[in-house]
Amino acid sequence: MSTVISIINLKGGVGKTTITVALAEFLAVEHHKRVLVIDLDPQTNSTVALIGEDEWKRRNEGGQTLYALFKDHIDDTYTFEMDKSIVRRTSNLFGGLDNLHLLPSSLDFVKIQDRLIYIWQTALIRPFDVLKNAVKNHLDDYDYVLIDCPPNLGIVTQNGLNISDWYLIPAIPDHLSTYGIPQIISSVKNFNRKKSSGEVQLLGVVASMYRSNVSRHNTTLRSLKMQAEQGELTRLFETKVPLASKAADAAEYAEGVNTLKQKYGNSGNSLYEAFQSLAEELITYVQDERS
Repeated sequence: MSTVISIINLKGGVGKTTITVALAEFLAVEHHKRVLVIDLDPQTNSTVALIGEDEWKRRNEGGQTLYALFKDHIDDTYTFEMDKSIVRRTSNLFGGLDNLHLLPSSLDFVKIQDRLIYIWQTALIRPFDVLKNAVKNHLDDYDYVLIDCPPNLGIVTQNGLNISDWYLIPAIPDHLSTYGIPQIISSVKNFNRKKSSGEVQLLGVVASMYRSNVSRHNTTLRSLKMQAEQGELTRLFETKVPLASKAADAAEYAEGVNTLKQKYGNSGNSLYEAFQSLAEELITYVQDERS
């Protein structure tokens, strides 16, 4: 059985994509899991980080992105082919990882976002069922499916939630980045009423771009921990992903990267150690929730 997790925050620039890609790579390399990343964010950052800009352009021009899937349902056309659109060897690690796959996004998503509500008129399905119908026969090919959602709770994000078991909220531990957490939780609860089966649950909040010497970060973490203790949040992950210059380097699709330590750094308090710990925490919590 696959574990499907949507990664969501209403605010951009909180490390959502960095966490998505890093978790995918650590799960694939260190835990030997079969992983699929579904990039629903029109910014295509996860896509470019995993296959590079040249390969993304080729696939975008060939209609092998999720934009083509949603556009088909709006225009009543049949151009998208799931088997051809899944990229089956991704990441710049070791020249590509056979067990890390990708469903790529497209900048063209922006062109049709306002039209998505009309999908039911042409496709005769609910707008948030598009992705579910497309991937339902593929999910069990993977141990983990990680969905990089856009920074909103619109129809595209709802498509991700509709196939998810859990959702994860990365947030910089400051007021602006955590302000929308109650809204996310409330909106997902409302969305659960629309789902035909199961509910998507909050797996937890992950502190990202953390700086230990910033007092407001530590104050916010104490507040989030108290909310978790009071049952307002499922949990605050123990792992804190530090603010590090290596994060920008890791997001680049550079050739010749042969280890996770080389990509994420192996010095003290490094991204490597943080993401190693985060992946282990995530696996533990998923196992605990399933038992």
